[in-house]
Amino acid sequence: MKKYSMIMLMVLLAISFWNCEKDDLCAEGTPTTPRVVIQFYDNGNGTMLKNVTNLKIVELSTNNALVANETSTNEVLKYLFNTNKVSIPLRTDAVETKFNFIHDSAGTGEAIDELTFTYTKNDTYISRACGYKTTFEITNPTTINSTTNWIQNITVENVKIENENETHIKIYF
Repeated sequence: MKKYSMIMLMVLLAISFWNCEKDDLCAEGTPTTPRVVIQFYDNGNGTMLKNVTNLKIVELSTNNALVANETSTNEVLKYLFNTNKVSIPLRTDAVETKFNFIHDSAGTGEAIDELTFTYTKNDTYISRACGYKTTFEITNPTTINSTTNWIQNITVENVKIENENETHIKIYF
């Protein structure tokens, strides 16, 4: 009986080692779902980059503001961009994403323009550890719904959103 117990224990131990898999980690630098890269330009001089002041970007379906400064302890400043370039995520579970772009959000001259991005998406399998990467193609020019019109013009520079190495959208204000 002891002999059968020992054999059974060895068989169970061997089976448990066969079921082990090596850790499957997604390597640093693996391509992920790209964000839309937007640059802001001076409307009077279309070639000159212009910093937007206290820009707050809110994704409308979730009503969540995009974080501009993760290290900020100030709950207002945490969500304000002061730059001429932003990268924003599109929804991977939809074919349209709407944002409120709020200019001078912390000031007295707050102006809100609603931007709608309509696109097709393509899911690409990366690996078991990393899952899928989604790329996008803008199907309609980005539309603006506004009462304040702080954004004067939008141009789509690159309809294919496959990486974050280039500008996809230019906004003139």
